[in-house]
Parts: sequence; C-alpha cells; structure tokens
Amino acid sequence: MKRNFHVKHLSPLGPSEIIGLDVGNALDQDSVDEIRSLWNASGGILVFRDQDLSPEQHIAFSRYFGPLFGGPEGVPLQDTVSRYIHPDYPEIYRVSNRVDDDGKPLGRARAGTYWHSDVSFREQPASASVLYAKQIPDVGGDTLFANTQAAYEDLSQTLKETLAPLHAVHDFAVAAATQYAKPIVIDDDFDGTNQAIHPVVRTHPDTGDKSLFVNPGFTSHLQNFSADESASILGYLYEHITKPEYIYRHCWQENDLLMWDNRINSHYAIANYGDTPRYLERTTVIGERPR
Repeated sequence: MKRNFHVKHLSPLGPSEIIGLDVGNALDQDSVDEIRSLWNASGGILVFRDQDLSPEQHIAFSRYFGPLFGGPEGVPLQDTVSRYIHPDYPEIYRVSNRVDDDGKPLGRARAGTYWHSDVSFREQPASASVLYAKQIPDVGGDTLFANTQAAYEDLSQTLKETLAPLHAVHDFAVAAATQYAKPIVIDDDFDGTNQAIHPVVRTHPDTGDKSLFVNPGFTSHLQNFSADESASILGYLYEHITKPEYIYRHCWQENDLLMWDNRINSHYAIANYGDTPRYLERTTVIGERPR
C-alpha cells in the first residue's frame, strides 16, 4: 500500500500527528492496519488535525478499532453519565461546559479532571478513546497523558517481580465519591457492574509490552493487602507514573481528533479555561479483559 499521509512526531514518548489523512472517508483494511501499527508505535497516541467529521463519520472511524460502548453491542457506559450521551448517537459521550436553550448541560463539564484510564472499572475496559474537538478555548483546556508502559519499563527488576502477581480492584465508586456531584450519581451504578479486578501489570495484546494498570481515579485498592499497605504501594506507583518524563501534554486545536490507548496511558483534563465554551465528543472502544 502506498501511504497517502505522513507522520510528525510530537514527543520522545511516541505521540504522533498524522498529516494529510481525512478519516471521514472510508478506509480500506490496509490503511486501518497501518494506522493501528502507527498507533502501537506511537505510545498509543495519534492526533489527526483538521478533521471535519459528522457524528456518523466519527463513529465509523472509531469502529475500525473495535466495538463501541453504547453501540449495537448493547454495552452502555455507567448510568451516571447517561445524561451526557448524545441524544441521537448513543455511542457518543459529550464533554462540554455549554448548555442548551433550556439551560440543560450539553455534556459533562470539566470531565476527567483526575488521573484515570477510561472505564477501567469494567471487566472489559476501554482500549481506544477517540475524542473529537468541536469547540476549544483559545487558551487552556489541555489534556495530559501519562505513558504507563514507559513508567513500567523504568522500574527495577525487583519491583517488577514483586508487582507481577498482584491484582487491584477498580471501582466507579472511587470517582463517584470525589469527582461527581452527589445528586447526579445513580445508585444502579453500584450493583457490581462497575467494579472489576485487574492485574497491576498488564500485557498489551498487540505488542506484548507490559504496562502499569492502576490509576487514582478508579483504582480502589490492592487485593490481599491491608489498607495502609495498599495505599503505600499505590501511592508510590501513582507518583512514579506521573513523573514529568512520562507525560505528553496535548494542546487542543479545533477539529483535532485524538485517539489514545487506555491500556498504556492514563490521562488528566486540565480545567483552567473558566467559562470559555468548550465542546468535545468521545467514542470509546470496548477492549479485551486485561491479562
């Protein structure tokens, strides 16, 4: 296949910009395979600039990489965020501080202002998140990404061996207790559907590389450890993962489409733009059970 686009590296960690590709057009399998290969080689972060996408095109592109939460597969996101789902496209979760003519929020304002990996509290968490920027402040509203694969690689061999057999509990209740206004949390989200146990160190199904799979947004505790022991170990890992050398900071432009791999990245949305309008739409690919 002859490549009809070129790649610009954005960070030593691998994130890259794809230039000259309109993802709104139908892609053949060779093109999809090359994008996936570049994604795996780019620290799990690809940026497609200047995209003019309808919701249908956004969904169609995302579906090349797997089934979507909210799609025909019948797997919704947690009930608490249902009010932020696009009314016409259940695959699209809206992130926005804008309101409609009736004063109703168009999306979740200042969503993701904590380190997390999307939907890590499910048995099959998110693999790709595909976020499309439709309205962006002139200044502010950047998103930080922490490369948990690079963070794992820099651990001592002794600590890697210590972490290898460990599992952690991921629970939506962690975020619900601190990141959501109490009146909007829906009790049905605590029926066990939004709690899962995953290995602390997971292996990427495409590359075979290992990464740390814990995050302060949704990880509750380590299995078979006391509360103090769990907090101490997790606290060290969170501090290690978010060292500056593992961080890529994305400065959004309107019509950016950014695709990241939740299996090897945690992220944090910086809410420093006041009341300046901001509106983005996200699709979320259902991943495999972590191993």
